[in-house]
Amino acid sequence: MNWIIKNRDKLRFHTNLNVLLKPIENDIQRFNWLINDLEINSSELESLPINHEQDWFLITSEQMEELRISDTQIVWGAFSAIDNKSKIEIKEDVLPYAEGVSEIWKNGNLQVKESEIEIIAWDSSFTIVKFTDQTLSEKFSNYFDEAIELEKYKWKKSR
Repeated sequence: MNWIIKNRDKLRFHTNLNVLLKPIENDIQRFNWLINDLEINSSELESLPINHEQDWFLITSEQMEELRISDTQIVWGAFSAIDNKSKIEIKEDVLPYAEGVSEIWKNGNLQVKESEIEIIAWDSSFTIVKFTDQTLSEKFSNYFDEAIELEKYKWKKSR
């Protein structure tokens, strides 16, 4: 399922990974994270496991945990969770993006085919979270009662 969070009932700010990943925090240890199109605000910028010299990068689950528990706001960004046992070749033409990609608003469309979770931070206004695993999706939606199914949100918006 695919979810969008507009109202920040549980989030202090969009996109606060510490709160956003709380319902699945025990499950995300099996992923590496492909991150692209990143713009952040953080009081811990220099200590984050982010290569500021690159447009995109791949981090381990341990590095994602460091990022998750930091005081960091993701303003823009696309995060793709890929099973850490998978070997993928990353090419510039298959990177996930937050901005300028109409497909992020489509249900079931993850930008990186190997990803099992996709998180899109959209201009500090929305957070889109997509899952291929129904169990993870249910854990997420049970925790975030303010989450709206992406297709339902899109439908309401276009009325």
